[in-house]
Amino acid sequence: MSKLFPKSANQLPLQILIYLAVVAGIATAGVTYYMTPKYTRVGYAPVQPVPFSHAKHVQEVGLDCRYCHSHVDKSAHSNVPTSQTCMNCHSILKTNSPLLAPVRESYAQGTPVPWVWIHQTPDYAYFNHAAHVNKGISCVECHGKVNEMDTVTHMQPLSMAFCLECHRDPASRLRDPKDVYNLDSPRLADQGEAGRKAAEAFTHDWKLLPPQSCSGCHR
Repeated sequence: MSKLFPKSANQLPLQILIYLAVVAGIATAGVTYYMTPKYTRVGYAPVQPVPFSHAKHVQEVGLDCRYCHSHVDKSAHSNVPTSQTCMNCHSILKTNSPLLAPVRESYAQGTPVPWVWIHQTPDYAYFNHAAHVNKGISCVECHGKVNEMDTVTHMQPLSMAFCLECHRDPASRLRDPKDVYNLDSPRLADQGEAGRKAAEAFTHDWKLLPPQSCSGCHR
């Protein structure tokens, strides 16, 4: 057998193991890096059972975010509108539109509209909507310019790094409380020296010390 295989062949099993370990390491690193919300969620825009245009309802009609998401400033969770909310207007407007058939069916049968959730917090992470919007963090910071969207799209990664960037410097993200639901309003920090001082004052007065430890979001 020594004439068939050179002595260097004795190293082949070890070389194969090293090769497999390197390939496994590269694959693991690639999956860890790319299988994150930045790559798997940003840009996600599912087809909804009803083609609801935020641009039309907010920009043209003038609806406030809280008309449909009525618990966003009171609850940890932002609710989606019930068919009753939709029918407040659509019992008068576009009453026979085929696009609104799921809403009418939902209202008649007392069942929810099967909306497809776009922004979902993992079960292992805690997020309180009311705590953020009541302290000057606008919807646009996490959801983008929803008021300009015909189809709601996942705009931000909402990853741990994304959240920590804000928690480490909340003053740079603040808006005047009266402008939180005006998605076209600028951040205070972008409004010159007076805006920056106002943001610092809000941070001080509200004692804004967002948690940066694990227990703050993983409870």
